[in-house]
Amino acid sequence: MAEDLTILMDADKEVKYQSLIPQIEGLMYGEKNLVANLANIAAALKEGMGFFWVGFYLVDSTDELVLGPFQGPVACTRIKKGKGVCGSSWERDEVLIVPNVDEFPGHIACASASKSEIVLPIRKDGKVIGVLDVDSDLLNDFDQTDQIYLEKIIGLLDQ
Repeated sequence: MAEDLTILMDADKEVKYQSLIPQIEGLMYGEKNLVANLANIAAALKEGMGFFWVGFYLVDSTDELVLGPFQGPVACTRIKKGKGVCGSSWERDEVLIVPNVDEFPGHIACASASKSEIVLPIRKDGKVIGVLDVDSDLLNDFDQTDQIYLEKIIGLLDQ
C-alpha cells in the first residue's frame, strides 16, 4: 500500500488524473472494506486535484443519503432523494455537472464557498448505493474530463 501520493501540481487536470489513478489503485490494493477505500479515494482526490470538497454520500434508506467519508469543510449529514445535486443524481441515476450551484433548482448549500459541482452515482449490482460529490470554489470548474476520470476511479470500487 502506498503511503504518500506523488502530486503533479503544475500539470493539467488530465495528467493529474492519469497520475492519481494508479496511486489510488495502490491504496486500494488488497483492501475490501468500502469505507476504508472511500476514505482514501476522497483524500487522494482532495490532495491530488486540489478540490474544495470531495466526499461520498451513501444510500441509508429508500429515500435518504447519509454522509460518508469526505475531505473538506463540514458537510450536510443527510440528503433526501431528489433533493439538491446529490439527491438528484441518485434519483436520476446519472452524472450531474453543475457549472454554477446557485442556478441549480433546489441546491442545498452545505458550504457557501462551493460554486460548482460534479456528482456521480456509484452502482453495485445495477443499483445506486451512493454518490461521489466533488465541489469547487470556482465557477464552471468541471467538465467531461472530470466525468471520464472520476467514473474510472469509481469503477475501481468494483474490482
